Amino acid sequence: MIFPCIDLMDGKVVQLVQGREKALEADSPEEMLRKFAAFPEIQVIDLDAAMGRGSNDDLVRMLAARAAIRAGGGVRTALRARTLVEQGARKVIVGTSAFTQTGVNTTLLAAMRGAIGRDRLTVALDSKGGRVVVKGWQEATDFTAADVLHLLEPYCSGFLCTYVDKEGMMQGTDLEWFRSLRAATNLEITAAGGITTLEDVRALQTMKVHAALGMAIYTGRLKLTDLAVLNSTANGDPVGNI
Repeated sequence: MIFPCIDLMDGKVVQLVQGREKALEADSPEEMLRKFAAFPEIQVIDLDAAMGRGSNDDLVRMLAARAAIRAGGGVRTALRARTLVEQGARKVIVGTSAFTQTGVNTTLLAAMRGAIGRDRLTVALDSKGGRVVVKGWQEATDFTAADVLHLLEPYCSGFLCTYVDKEGMMQGTDLEWFRSLRAATNLEITAAGGITTLEDVRALQTMKVHAALGMAIYTGRLKLTDLAVLNSTANGDPVGNI
């Protein structure tokens, strides 16, 4: 499945390069919903909440009420996860708070699983320089995605795996990294970071990995009409147990 992305900052839809530099501002959230209407589900990330400098709660609530979304950014408590589900989010993405500096925050993940159910919880595994990064990709941990993948499986239904080294750079992604993660788990994997061409998307579909697309859509490198056709003609869900 292909998930178009709506990233929110200061009340606007934006795209960042490497999680820091704002590369562009897009149309209003309402207009992006209209443009993405052909896709069954949209990924919504509150960047301000992720960076700990405010939130875009009203916009996230509006988007969840009008479309099927998976929502993330600043999800640090079980209450926040439950609130997003109550507002209409189909799945909740938890990133920074899923980890400590040395491993997995099992206490919090267990609480979130209890609050919304394992099937609704997705854990973000963002990798930069080979290490999982947190706090808006600004802080590196001591471990890799492969180190913690199996430790996370009891708490979630899948993973959002971002190859941060290529995020927003329109230079392609690391398909071998995603292939190695696909071999390591039977849970849903959604790939993000540097996905630039239809060939990238097709390669991910072949390995039964979803694609979350941002910069390539917003710059026009990938056409929504082409992606919608590719999405609809894929042979079923990328992972049979989704």
